[in-house]
Amino acid sequence: MAKYLLEHDRPNCIGCGACAAVCPKFWEMNDDGKSDIKGGKPRKDEWQELEIDEKDFETNREAAESCPVNVIHIKNKETGEKII
Repeated sequence: MAKYLLEHDRPNCIGCGACAAVCPKFWEMNDDGKSDIKGGKPRKDEWQELEIDEKDFETNREAAESCPVNVIHIKNKETGEKII
């Protein structure tokens, strides 16, 4: 059962590629120069989201911390608390 919600503020992504370099299992670069969550669902606000398990938390935390513009967020799915 997924424990976390991985969110990507895609409109504000600068396309540096750090997330894809750190966590290629979950992140890839798009032809428009911005990153995407692999398998992520687009939202109406142009953000993307994907539910992830505990085993995938650490690598996505590293991707979030590598982002120079802080457009990657992880929330606790049950409480909605923003972890990163």
